[in-house]
Amino acid sequence: MSPIARIAGVSLDCADHRELAAFYQALLDLEVVYESDDSTVLKGDGIYVATLFIDGYRPPEWPEGSVPKQMHFEMAVDDLDVAEAAAVKIGATRASSQASPESWRVLFDPAGHPFCISTMFQDD
Repeated sequence: MSPIARIAGVSLDCADHRELAAFYQALLDLEVVYESDDSTVLKGDGIYVATLFIDGYRPPEWPEGSVPKQMHFEMAVDDLDVAEAAAVKIGATRASSQASPESWRVLFDPAGHPFCISTMFQDD
């Protein structure tokens, strides 16, 4: 069966689209392909990431809260400690709750979106 569609990208709401775009540009080595007063679009190897200004934006609360998380990235890394340190250096913060820190880590981007880094997604 052929797929109906393919994932082309993801759009992330935020209060400061330029700050969030700079974070994902550094984290994923993406190129800025479009920028306006309200949005930035980044392009990488097979994916686009858009950051969109939303007036009154409130970040999701994780793992529970009044503003639920709607989605998050799962990112493959070779070394959890090295990747976490590099992500924190460019603006990520580590979540206080970590279910399986030996296998994956939950971090927050500068706008408060949770994302995971893991060694579990390695190609065989």
